[in-house]
Amino acid sequence: MTTAAQGPAPKPGILDIAPYVGGKSRIEGVAEPMKLSSNENALGAGEKAREAFQAAMGNIHMYPDGRATKLRQAVADLHEVEPERLIFGNGSDEVFALLNQTYLRPGDNIVTGQYGFLAYRISAKANEGIVKLAPEPGFKAEVEALLAEVDDRTRIVYVSNPSNPTGSWNSGEEIRRLHAALSPDILLVIDEAYAEYVSEPDWETAIPLAREASNVVVTRTFSKIHGLGGLRIGYGYAPLSVAEAVDRIRLPFNVSVPGLEAATAALGDTAHQTASRDLVQAWRPRLTQALRGFGYEVLPSAGNFVLVRFGGAERCTAANDYLNAKGIIVRPVGGYGLPDALRITIGTEDQNRAVIDALSEFAAQA
Repeated sequence: MTTAAQGPAPKPGILDIAPYVGGKSRIEGVAEPMKLSSNENALGAGEKAREAFQAAMGNIHMYPDGRATKLRQAVADLHEVEPERLIFGNGSDEVFALLNQTYLRPGDNIVTGQYGFLAYRISAKANEGIVKLAPEPGFKAEVEALLAEVDDRTRIVYVSNPSNPTGSWNSGEEIRRLHAALSPDILLVIDEAYAEYVSEPDWETAIPLAREASNVVVTRTFSKIHGLGGLRIGYGYAPLSVAEAVDRIRLPFNVSVPGLEAATAALGDTAHQTASRDLVQAWRPRLTQALRGFGYEVLPSAGNFVLVRFGGAERCTAANDYLNAKGIIVRPVGGYGLPDALRITIGTEDQNRAVIDALSEFAAQA
């Protein structure tokens, strides 16, 4: 007796990957909840980006420029880098996936922090790579801990700077020290998705390091300060040899016509960038101070969000439910190994005050 065919099996490891789950956007029974779960720009996209998006509608029957020529030059001018060394992707997530696909062989590994962004791990495992997590007892990546995980099968080290979801950051000195200790054949990837929100004086962009080094990639995104998360545009600045290798496997039209036009316009909208940054830098400390005053632990953050710890998973779940009942959506981060914490995006003034009021009431109930 023959058994019914089960169909093709995925390659080893695929079914062991926990799929990425984004911040939820709906609450049953609430028509317009306050969505503070995905670190989106509370001000939305700028006027220039929205106008460029609308103008691009007349050309959506045409394939996009596969080299992203106009955006490439705009980014190169902004950072004073060589345009041919830029990699563009469907969000910076795709840049990580392309790097993993290009450099990982089965059994190779990546090293990242204990609370490093999940996207690094997912695409590494999809390429039959091993993920090694360096402990972060202080909720930030530590140079010595990362180096302790590096071995002869390590191909890429990922550092989020600032880090999501903890909000921590590494100083320029720490990044240079990490790089100096790595073998030249190991790629160091610095994810600077939240760079535009940083105000800490010891933080430095790693772009100057990438300009001189043969094994450093710095990534940025248009999803945060520019408010273009829905258009999925990210980029990396890499050694020319890395950019050329990645370009051999990058899909030819991986970024859209409206996305390219809106991103190019967004780079020139300094007024929107300033307003977005000012909102976060005004409310991040106020939200932190208020929540700490209620007895919650709020980690220092350099991003457009704060991570709040509630002293236990059960209490955290109750806080999340209470916020939902008030029409406020935040992000539980149990998937990062932080079951006692909620990540809260800095919103508009009204949204931030609503969070403060709700968590004040929740604390009083205790």
